[in-house]
Amino acid sequence: MSVVFACVDADTLGGVQRVTHTLAQGLAGRGHEVHVIGLHRAAAPFRYVERPLYHHHVISRRPMRSQGLLARRRAGRRLKELLRQIRPGYAVMTSPAAVTRVSGLLPAAFRPIGQYHGSYDHARGCWHLGSIKRHYPGLDQAVFLSEDDARLFSEHALLPNAWALPNPLAHWPEELATLDAPRVLGVGRLEGVKRFDRLISAFARSGAPRPWELHLIGDGSELDRLREHARGEGVGDRVVFKGLVPGDRMPAEYLNASVLGLTSGHEGLPVVLLESAAHGVPSVAFDVSGGVRTAGSLLVPPGDVDAFAAALGGLVASREERRRLGADARARAEAFRLDHVLDGWERLFAHIRR
Repeated sequence: MSVVFACVDADTLGGVQRVTHTLAQGLAGRGHEVHVIGLHRAAAPFRYVERPLYHHHVISRRPMRSQGLLARRRAGRRLKELLRQIRPGYAVMTSPAAVTRVSGLLPAAFRPIGQYHGSYDHARGCWHLGSIKRHYPGLDQAVFLSEDDARLFSEHALLPNAWALPNPLAHWPEELATLDAPRVLGVGRLEGVKRFDRLISAFARSGAPRPWELHLIGDGSELDRLREHARGEGVGDRVVFKGLVPGDRMPAEYLNASVLGLTSGHEGLPVVLLESAAHGVPSVAFDVSGGVRTAGSLLVPPGDVDAFAAALGGLVASREERRRLGADARARAEAFRLDHVLDGWERLFAHIRR
């Protein structure tokens, strides 16, 4: 049977897209016929897999924001025609928006599965929870990133079909960070939701002495504001904005870091937390989801910058504590190795077949 992953946008640089392509390549490598479908062209397409073993489709060549009702109807007809050409199987819709757009167009031969890459706490603070309550109960399975979130959705959204499957690690590193480099690392889009202003403030208040630096990897609309914020916090010369770093160079960034900082306003199960843990790098994170709790080293109350600074300062001051927490993070990251997560997806498919 085939496996179809349907995304509103399959090729933007982002966590949902990265996980989708990682799962698609892994399942295709196990002999499944896999298709990744983007409903709209990405404004700036990013290539996640150099030699994909799966099929990749884009339904509309125009970005979503430029489409009217007529264009959406035409895209719906093209999607239905494509799905009729694919062998029966499982249709994994990767977000509430994808479920809304795709589920009504699926041929009867496809078993519908809805993913949600956020946390329950985030969903209840926006339109996602209402959409999940309306559209996910009728699917064969509703898949969340942690047992905690699956339980919360089951209890509070009355979902009888909740299931937990974590995000996977695309690669498992053999080399570990020495945790000697005087460097705190932050990775992600320089956008408001990631709240790198909080990470900069926490670094400034942590008491980290020179030559410790904060290195931020990523780009986005907040770059200039964050540079100014770093200067205002008195660490403008110690915050290094590295821009986008190609995937094949990211292992070196983790190996040259001693602590990862995650200050997002909300997260599901961020891959950056898994990747740093796999390299033996401990983390400090806001406790914003069950997914973060499964992978984070030190958790502090959401939005509490002073508590974050204290936790960060403790790790900066103690190499032994960094090593202890880094080893623990590496051990827990084993559960997110790609083969383990793919086993989970195949168990899910078998469960649906029964």
